[in-house]
Amino acid sequence: MANQYAVIGLGRFGISIAQKLFESGQEVLGVDVNEERVEDSHSFVTHAVIADSTDAEALKSIGIRNFDTVVVAIGNDIQASILTVLLLKELGVKRVIAKALNKLHGQVLDKVGADWVVFPERDMGMRVAHQLLSPKVLNFIEISKNYSVEEVKIPESMIEKTLRELDLRARFNLSVIAIRHEDEINISPSPDKIINHGDVLVVIGENRYLEKFANIE
Repeated sequence: MANQYAVIGLGRFGISIAQKLFESGQEVLGVDVNEERVEDSHSFVTHAVIADSTDAEALKSIGIRNFDTVVVAIGNDIQASILTVLLLKELGVKRVIAKALNKLHGQVLDKVGADWVVFPERDMGMRVAHQLLSPKVLNFIEISKNYSVEEVKIPESMIEKTLRELDLRARFNLSVIAIRHEDEINISPSPDKIINHGDVLVVIGENRYLEKFANIE
């Protein structure tokens, strides 16, 4: 079942998140005050609307409280960004992710209720979308279009089993290249290594298999 996301601010950062979520089969609402940006977004969002996100009535009218996650990707208008986050939380949006332009802006966003403050870097929009889609993935490095290395939190069903028993190569076509536990890392672990609570697997493989593995219970 697809989750519902709203992306407010359809600049480069907002577009990169919206597009990745949309391509992954999620429902995505694009919101911007700029009519041209909204028109241009129809190919990579489910719906798009022109709305002023600093207007509580406008947010209510588009049913913003019904969305699982709202991403505030407003460009250079810090005041609009902060007010939007404040209104979203007051309207009861459960998860608000906000783009910060600098450290101070980020601190204010945190104070007014943002659940996750992002400081954009190159391709950060793709990274945020990837982690929204796969919450167990703590970090990832894209090594080609189809292959990545990911740090994945171990599901409860795999705890106290050995790597040999898990047999990720046969089941998911993935290779375990390391196991991390807090600050310690075990490179090229033995097949008889037992997976403990809190362990994080560093795995490499095709993105389609990584996604499948990251979403098992």
